[in-house]
Amino acid sequence: MNVLKGALATTIILSLVAFTTAIEKKKVNIKESSITWEGEKLTGSHEGTIDLKDGYFLMEDGELVGGEFTADMTSINVTDLEGDSREKLMGHLRSDDFFGVDTHETATFVINTVAKKKDNVYGISGDLTIKGKTNPIAFDMEMNENSATTNLTIDRTKYDVRYGSNTFFDNLGDKTIYDEFDLAINLKF
Repeated sequence: MNVLKGALATTIILSLVAFTTAIEKKKVNIKESSITWEGEKLTGSHEGTIDLKDGYFLMEDGELVGGEFTADMTSINVTDLEGDSREKLMGHLRSDDFFGVDTHETATFVINTVAKKKDNVYGISGDLTIKGKTNPIAFDMEMNENSATTNLTIDRTKYDVRYGSNTFFDNLGDKTIYDEFDLAINLKF
């Protein structure tokens, strides 16, 4: 009788294992991936790049189920200016007025939920941490065989980046910097 119970238990366990799918971790190629940013102010805009430090997607049966990404905030670069103007803006963006990279060297995004919307398009929600502050965000992402792309708009004031924000300061006039900035993300894996 005990032999039959053992055989039955083994059969059940093997059946469960046979129907369990493995989750595959797809590491992002940070050299081939890119994050570009654009921030606007009343009198114009600036743009640049941020390097990805590491990241991965979690896939199950070829479908996205999760992931985690880390950006190197010390790599903030300005691409629309040259010379002293470029260096001055990069220094200001790296300062505590903006992203405080001496204290907060990285920003992270963790995918919490994924919903497939249509072929190759996923609705993503997760937690974004910038400057030590974490807030939920949601966006759509297109994912193809070895790449993923998305465009996001981030409200910087939710991450204690308030410099030049007319939400917090009066009488800024033409020194006003808009609260939202845009990211265009292209990930290769």
